[in-house]
Amino acid sequence: MTNRVIIVTGAASGIGQAIAEHFATEGWRVTLVDKDAVRGRAVAEAIGGLFVEADLAQRQACRHVVDATLEHYGGVDALVNNAGFQHIAPIEEFDEDAWDALLAVMLTAPFLLMKYAWPTMKAQGWGRVVNIGSVHSLRASPFKCGYISAKHGVLGLTRTAALEGGPHGITVNTICPAYVRTPLVENQIAAQAQTRGIPEAEVVERVMLEPVAVKRLIEPSEVAGLVSYLCSDAAGAVTGVAWTIDLGWTAH
Repeated sequence: MTNRVIIVTGAASGIGQAIAEHFATEGWRVTLVDKDAVRGRAVAEAIGGLFVEADLAQRQACRHVVDATLEHYGGVDALVNNAGFQHIAPIEEFDEDAWDALLAVMLTAPFLLMKYAWPTMKAQGWGRVVNIGSVHSLRASPFKCGYISAKHGVLGLTRTAALEGGPHGITVNTICPAYVRTPLVENQIAAQAQTRGIPEAEVVERVMLEPVAVKRLIEPSEVAGLVSYLCSDAAGAVTGVAWTIDLGWTAH
């Protein structure tokens, strides 16, 4: 058991919820961050965590998340940048506002949250940052230019922060999963079918599972287990790494 404090964004469902629940069972004090106040509060209440409603596309909201955590718990030891969403369209039809929002939530927000939590981690000589990237941090697919640009960018942020954090006991890593069984993935099916001109029933097999060796979706709990390791004392020598959990996608 531990008394450490972790911030998890996008914690109302999917990967973020699984991470928050996992750390609560390990005795961590958890701040759950999400736009969905109803689900977020329900998950927080169930695990005894602090819920902070925040639209991470707004810079002041990122500051508020860290300030609220410091005020409530008195510290912050780990940060998991998980919040994200998808917009699928060809480049010539890609919505410009969606581009801005994708970069704000999935690249600028991780930078800002890290920036605001950094002084506390640095002062105590210990900290963990885990960015939930994607196999699309390492590979590209059509019709996802905003998402893939953000996920590539967060890997560069990870590597730079790892170099700066190392002397202060702060590690920074990115997890790069293939398709995970989450509402985000389920909500992509109709858009993928329309954009690619195939039936919805064929999207999972022909798009999501075609490039992988292990023909299944990843479970959120599997990602949470890797986050747990990276936030442990045992992972103190591991930093600046893109951790693939991709069912063999990048083995090609």
